[in-house]
Amino acid sequence: MRRSIVLGSIVLTCAVGLYADDALTKSDAARFQGKLSQIETNAVTPVKRGVARTTAISDAEVNSYLKFLAGSQVPVGIADPILHAIGNGRVTGRAVVDLDAVRTQKKRAWNDPLAYLTGRVPISAQGTLVTTNGEGRFTLESADLSGVTIPKSLLQELLTYYSRSPERPDGINMDNPFQLPSAIKEIKVGTGTTTVVQ
Repeated sequence: MRRSIVLGSIVLTCAVGLYADDALTKSDAARFQGKLSQIETNAVTPVKRGVARTTAISDAEVNSYLKFLAGSQVPVGIADPILHAIGNGRVTGRAVVDLDAVRTQKKRAWNDPLAYLTGRVPISAQGTLVTTNGEGRFTLESADLSGVTIPKSLLQELLTYYSRSPERPDGINMDNPFQLPSAIKEIKVGTGTTTVVQ
């Protein structure tokens, strides 16, 4: 379950702008780890009298966790992921991605942008996350690679490549709705804080 939550964060990083980094600390990372454990415990603990349980998570906590404790939960080829909640369901994110791994996975036509892009480059994106009844949907607003706007199709190829797993060999399609892990019913994205509702 923990891997699902962290992978979800990474996927949003790949599928979501560029903001000044918060000061990241090991204590915030530990606080996020504790909240992840509580979310997992809530998932298997019956709700009393139908009262929803909420867990508030700050940008600093999730980004500190990604920097100090996520380790192998971050796909190889993605570095320095950062997420920001900017309110009204809108999220931004950035990461440094290894384009060589993606570029060499298949033969490229002359008009394919990935035929010419190489190395490790910063990618950023912005979009809206809407969740209800345990299901989420992400709508991309914009994406860029090293400050140059890129088409959704290129971002989708990167997302597909980096979200592949034995359980999901085709990776994640950003247009598809997805089930929220750990009995999460809703994720409310505020400004600098995200609230998980179970």
